[in-house]
Amino acid sequence: MADHEQPSALEQVRQVLKPGRVYRRADLLAVSTSVDRHLQALVQAGDLRKLAQGLYYAPRKSVFGELPPDDAELVRSFLRDDDFLLFSPSAYNTVGLGTTQLYNRTVVYNRKRHGHFRLGNREFDFRVKPRFPHALSAEFLFVDLLNNVDELAEDVSAVWACAASKLKQFDRDGLSQALRAYGNVTTRKRLEGVFRAAA
Repeated sequence: MADHEQPSALEQVRQVLKPGRVYRRADLLAVSTSVDRHLQALVQAGDLRKLAQGLYYAPRKSVFGELPPDDAELVRSFLRDDDFLLFSPSAYNTVGLGTTQLYNRTVVYNRKRHGHFRLGNREFDFRVKPRFPHALSAEFLFVDLLNNVDELAEDVSAVWACAASKLKQFDRDGLSQALRAYGNVTTRKRLEGVFRAAA
């Protein structure tokens, strides 16, 4: 009897999977009578890809083959919430402070996890921060670049010199607000000094 029930139980789990979605093991407990056995069977059948311990991806296909999971969807499932900011340090190059390096990593500012985590074929640098915006802005990137300039492959003194010369191109109120909200002690002190000198 159990042999006849097992395929239908597995099929029930298969039917709830949506291509492109990332699932935690806990997400499937409500629909599975034997979650670990079902996960193993679904991975073997290609219905799921295991990304990390307890984290799975239902592959989405395109004419070019299987698509990787969306970074935001992946991080949302890993953290179990939407409270994060995800970006590449390469975005700093858009601010115009002379930075040119391209970075093959993704930073995730959040309030829960800290450290480097490999999820699927991607590595994410999770950093716990008390404050961060939920969307990138030029003012935030300007401040965050200066916060982190010491750990980037850039000429630190040249970046700071460029920052001082570029201040007038930014909305003063917007930059001051970003500095108060997101600047570390060093960045706040140095930029406030530049603001005073320019006044």
